[in-house]
Amino acid sequence: MNHTTTAAVAAKAASMLLRYPDPPLLAQLPVLRAAIATLPPETGTPLGRVAVHRGATDPTALAAEYVELFDLRRRCCLYLSYYTAGDTRNRGQALLHFTAAYKKTGFILDGGELPDFLPAVLELAACAPQAGWGLLREHRIGLDLLATALHAQESVYAHAVTAIRSLLPPASPADTAAALDLARTGPPAETVGLQPFPLHTPTAGGRR
Repeated sequence: MNHTTTAAVAAKAASMLLRYPDPPLLAQLPVLRAAIATLPPETGTPLGRVAVHRGATDPTALAAEYVELFDLRRRCCLYLSYYTAGDTRNRGQALLHFTAAYKKTGFILDGGELPDFLPAVLELAACAPQAGWGLLREHRIGLDLLATALHAQESVYAHAVTAIRSLLPPASPADTAAALDLARTGPPAETVGLQPFPLHTPTAGGRR
């Protein structure tokens, strides 16, 4: 399997594993696990851990775990621009940048999803690598902070983010410094005269 194919399969698998675990998605686990088995260990092993967890856990418990982690913990936000723009006017510009990338490729978002929702960006990366992986590289800081937060919670979902980060170029010293600074201070906030973007879509966790 060449790098392009590996990246596409890994991105699609991570997209599915980071979405809300509803019954239709859980029904696809056997096919998903077969696809993950074709990946090299550095990406397949961490993704496989998440797939095994989803297959071995009661669906009701899975759903509660997902909501508690991703919908109720701001530091585990799945919306990439939130980490660098927070609830400020700058986030609107960031979301427009994401939207432009989708439009350029003809990719259509599921109804209700914000364009910076990580599973949606991963699906874009699987279908249109240049656009999708470009967005992921640009928002490496957000991915790094998400991974740190998930590891702090000892969440199995940290492995899905780890797999994706392994396919990106190493973080630059500037990115590392910025991530450390944001980890200490949290995302920027601006509330005066602002209609903030929600952390999640009307259906919790960006679920389908």
